[in-house]
Amino acid sequence: MSTASYLPATRRARRKLTVRRSAAWLAARASDPRTGLWLVIGFALLHALLWTAILIKLKAAQDVHMDVAEAYAWGQRFLLGYGKHPPLSGWIAGVWFRIFPVANWSTYLLAMTTVSSALVVCWLIAVRVVDRRRAFFAVVMLALYPIFNFKGFKYNADLAQLLPLPLLVLAYLNAFEKRSVKSGLLLGFAGALALMTKYWVVTMIGAIGLAALLHPERRLFLRSPAPWVAIGTMLVAMIPHLIWLEEVNFLPFTYAGDVYALHSRALNVQHVIGYIGHNLALLAVPVVLSLLALLAVVLVRWRRSGVLAWVWSRGPNAAVNLPQAINVWLIQLIVAIGPPLGALAFSVYIKTDWGIPLFFLVPLALVAIPTLRLPRVALFAVTAIWFAVTIATLAAAPSIATRELASNRTGASTYAARSELARELTEIWQRKFHSRWAVVVARSDVAEPMTFYSPDHPAAIMPGEAWSSGLTSLDEARRLGFIGVCDSREPEYQVPCEQWMAEHAKDAEQLVMTTQRFFQGHPGPSRVWKVYLVPPAK
Repeated sequence: MSTASYLPATRRARRKLTVRRSAAWLAARASDPRTGLWLVIGFALLHALLWTAILIKLKAAQDVHMDVAEAYAWGQRFLLGYGKHPPLSGWIAGVWFRIFPVANWSTYLLAMTTVSSALVVCWLIAVRVVDRRRAFFAVVMLALYPIFNFKGFKYNADLAQLLPLPLLVLAYLNAFEKRSVKSGLLLGFAGALALMTKYWVVTMIGAIGLAALLHPERRLFLRSPAPWVAIGTMLVAMIPHLIWLEEVNFLPFTYAGDVYALHSRALNVQHVIGYIGHNLALLAVPVVLSLLALLAVVLVRWRRSGVLAWVWSRGPNAAVNLPQAINVWLIQLIVAIGPPLGALAFSVYIKTDWGIPLFFLVPLALVAIPTLRLPRVALFAVTAIWFAVTIATLAAAPSIATRELASNRTGASTYAARSELARELTEIWQRKFHSRWAVVVARSDVAEPMTFYSPDHPAAIMPGEAWSSGLTSLDEARRLGFIGVCDSREPEYQVPCEQWMAEHAKDAEQLVMTTQRFFQGHPGPSRVWKVYLVPPAK
């Protein structure tokens, strides 16, 4: 009788003990200086593998985004710049695709490798600001941030900044603490590396500069050699790229002025509001899920007196390095409000994607609040939430892909079967001219996928674009021959494309081709292409 009465209670106790043991184990590994880094590396590796698998399933009905194909095209040659942007994102893609095959899955692996590497660097930042338990909590928050999963599918210059910008912040915190010549050198090289990714990083460099000027301990830092060595090192490291800029007559700035200048104040305000709303919505995901993890602690201990002190207390907190926390708060605040204000002041079209690399400090800024307490159960809860969200998304990915295709039967260029067109055009060219297809002429969202998917990987020319990537030229196209492609769906692009072909491809053989992809029995959008075959010069 007595055995039957206490067995269920024993089993319940063991189940509770299992959760407690798991929470204790995770907190102990996260807090241990010998295992903390390896735990983060293992977590980042698992995140990269799981989300690569998710993206492969989620994007199975699509071609890669044109930005991804563009990065691949840039990586075919290691130049000092590519017309629109500095070269680092292209260099990374060039090295990557010399190791991995040119395939959809490897682009998703590249993107997830980028964001997961950033998770490790963000942990290295966090341990300079908070204790190791909070640092790991901030990393898991970042893994829940859609930029580091769903929105991180597209490797381009924006996503590529997620590695050099955390390295820049890490170098700054190191220089602010050590104030030595060596730390200044590291900060200068980090600044140059970031600038070689995209000029947009001047927002972060400016934020770091302002943070150094506003910090209560600014005099100690500014009187040291570190900031001045950093500035000199960055300028010297940028000399080769600055020479290239002068040689191409500052082409990236021509591109920015032509594409992003706005003449309508109403449209300018609309874009700024959209930018703010978009990024707040993305940040709400990790913040709300992390609050749920903290709420779990309150619910578990709600019967105990002083339960709120487990998550919020005004007592002293040795877990936060306040001077470095001030740096993080200042940098994130400046970089959050500066770009929208700048866009309003200069009437610039601010894209929502420009926020991709700017908010990686938000989780750390929150966990560095001294009054916040993070019990080990909260660390376990937020990690469990990340795992549950990830596995649920992995299971749902195939059905999401099917629904997405069904809702994009008439739009979304990634569904327009450009990969099939690239392979068919390669076969036609090789059959007719018995040579490699070297040049494609088309709008960028058509030309770049041709470069990526064709086995010949032709270099691209975009009619009417002044900011040439430098990968080929019109003279080379005339010598080697080219294929011109005009999209017949959109008259505003079709007319100038056909005008360019009439001028430069007068004797071309003309074809009309149709592509359409089918996925799981569902048809994608049908697209008609006007194709111009210009043979190699004799």
